[in-house]
Amino acid sequence: MTVKSYLAFALLALAAGCASNHEKIAFSDEAEIRSQAVTAAMPVAEKRLEPADEARIEQLIFSYLLDRHFWDLADYSAVFLQADDSQVAAMMAKYPNHVPPIKPGKRARLKSHRPPLDKDTKKPAIVLTAEINEPNADATVDAVGRWYGGEAATGFRTFHFKKTDDGWQIAEVK
Repeated sequence: MTVKSYLAFALLALAAGCASNHEKIAFSDEAEIRSQAVTAAMPVAEKRLEPADEARIEQLIFSYLLDRHFWDLADYSAVFLQADDSQVAAMMAKYPNHVPPIKPGKRARLKSHRPPLDKDTKKPAIVLTAEINEPNADATVDAVGRWYGGEAATGFRTFHFKKTDDGWQIAEVK
């Protein structure tokens, strides 16, 4: 075969390939394509917990941790809650005779890589925290409750909450 034959065969194959696809070519500057791209790039609105629901879940986590005394093997002089003042006041009212007592956060001395100290007694203290996730697709909520009193008393529990007619309830603790 000669060069002319190869050239003719290549042009014929190219023409046949171009003619076989009759679909409209979409250019990126067309309005419909741009609107689809914008819609695809927009974030999906996440469900958020109401502040009252979040506060109630925090109370349930703190109550669970305060009732279990995970730190009983050590001599702690206070429990501090990582929460706003109204939440701390509510927990102090609910547990007025708790041992060790629940105290406002301003009475804690926190230094990095050191156990928390109670400013009043200069003794070690324990800090409780609650981390609440956004609602799941089935309207349940997952959370983590932690306690820290230095290396001797550190831990966490994971919680799964469901909302019932009576409010939020702990469905599972791990």
